[in-house]
Amino acid sequence: MTISLLLAPSFKRLGSALLGAALSMSLGTAQADDSSIVINGADGWLFPGWGSLTEVDTKGIDANTALINEARQTLAARNVQLQVLVLPDKTLFYQDKLPAGKTLSPQVQQRYQTILGKLKQAGIPAFDDYAVLKKLKDSGQEVFYRTDQHWTQAAADATAVATAEQIKRDVPSLKGSAGTGMALGSEFKERRFGDLAERFLTPEQRKATGRETFTVRRQAAGGGLLDAAPAPVHVTGHSMVQPYFGYPQKLSNTLDRPVSVNWKPGNVGHWIMLLEYLESADFKQNPPQVLVWQMFEPTYAQGPQATGLWDNASIMSADAWRNRLHGALGR
Repeated sequence: MTISLLLAPSFKRLGSALLGAALSMSLGTAQADDSSIVINGADGWLFPGWGSLTEVDTKGIDANTALINEARQTLAARNVQLQVLVLPDKTLFYQDKLPAGKTLSPQVQQRYQTILGKLKQAGIPAFDDYAVLKKLKDSGQEVFYRTDQHWTQAAADATAVATAEQIKRDVPSLKGSAGTGMALGSEFKERRFGDLAERFLTPEQRKATGRETFTVRRQAAGGGLLDAAPAPVHVTGHSMVQPYFGYPQKLSNTLDRPVSVNWKPGNVGHWIMLLEYLESADFKQNPPQVLVWQMFEPTYAQGPQATGLWDNASIMSADAWRNRLHGALGR
């Protein structure tokens, strides 16, 4: 069974309030045994079960890279640079925590690099976030939570810094004034079950797995941005980029400019999220210079027509997706 990651919408800028900072865990309402949705690994580690451990859909990767490139070219005609952020799968970093009998095939171990290679070949700006997170993990820091599908704040921060470096290199003259980036607040800890444990394990399994500690930033007192401040950078993606995990705040802070973000809970997919932003009044009134489109390695090969994988309201043919893309961008 394949389920996509969470997405949730907000076209507001990161300002005096944290854009729905409370964590949404709308993965689904029904629990299931860990053979279909959650891989129950060693030492209480849980992994999402919706990415193949053995097969790579190369045709899907090629077809979707072509769609992404069409979006890049169409946005470029509107003076918006598209940058694609592909986040690597959790299993790449914790293969030693997979249960006995489950291993990543050589093709899956190379899947992330395969995707990056296709993006580079098409001329689509993207950086190697696996290398960024691998360096962080090698330094002794965790990059994903043990019982959750999401990354740690340290991983989100490192990726935000790498994103900012790419933006500064490609678009050295961002609009807006220095000093308008988001101030970072102090950190606090909260102990709870991760979303994989909370949603998909039985009470007995949750008790055996245990809670874990999440690191979250408070909003900096008096350090928020004005909600009306135009944002030269917009991020669209799934729940990994929601403010709870800190990525958009750190990106704004590093760029020293406002950053806006949209995401939505449920298995809606990154295809519809891009369209919802491009069709929004926010985009029409204040188009960004840079649009960061965040995707996830295990679901990269799933196109907009992936019936049974995205929710029904998000399903459309590739041609229908293209038509909405061009309609939103006036071509």
